[in-house]
Amino acid sequence: MPDGDTTLGAGEPGAEARRAAAPFWRSFDGLSVYESFEHSVILILTGLIIAVVAAATWHLALAVLQLLFAGGLQPENQAVFQAVFGMIFTVIIALEFKHSLLMVLARQESVVRVRSVVLIAMLAMVRKFIILDIGEAEANEVFALSAAILALGIVYWLVKHQDQPGRT
Repeated sequence: MPDGDTTLGAGEPGAEARRAAAPFWRSFDGLSVYESFEHSVILILTGLIIAVVAAATWHLALAVLQLLFAGGLQPENQAVFQAVFGMIFTVIIALEFKHSLLMVLARQESVVRVRSVVLIAMLAMVRKFIILDIGEAEANEVFALSAAILALGIVYWLVKHQDQPGRT
């Protein structure tokens, strides 16, 4: 290699791995020690959530295939549909959580925003409504869930309008 050339040659051991890892290490450029720590934690959480989403999706696929082959996926069997849609919403909630972490990694946001947390809570409440057996639920429980989703909706609306450009 000529003097001053710091590029890795194709024949050097580990050159391809270092080239592939370069964007990862560049993502830490310009970050303070705490910001680097926060960035590392977000990366770890993102990896863990990816594992959870993959496992949940695999479990969901196996459950649906088992129901299909066993003939248990009947439209009149509401409990089975509630369970399947509950599992689907679990995956959606995890994906939304992962998306909010990826926004932090892309440095479009410095921390997980309240709007994302409220949206995830709303999705969890919707999941609860889907899996709730309305015939077995008590009126107080339904009222409490309804009040919670209404309160979350109001908070989401307020936070969404607060984040719009031109508002202080």
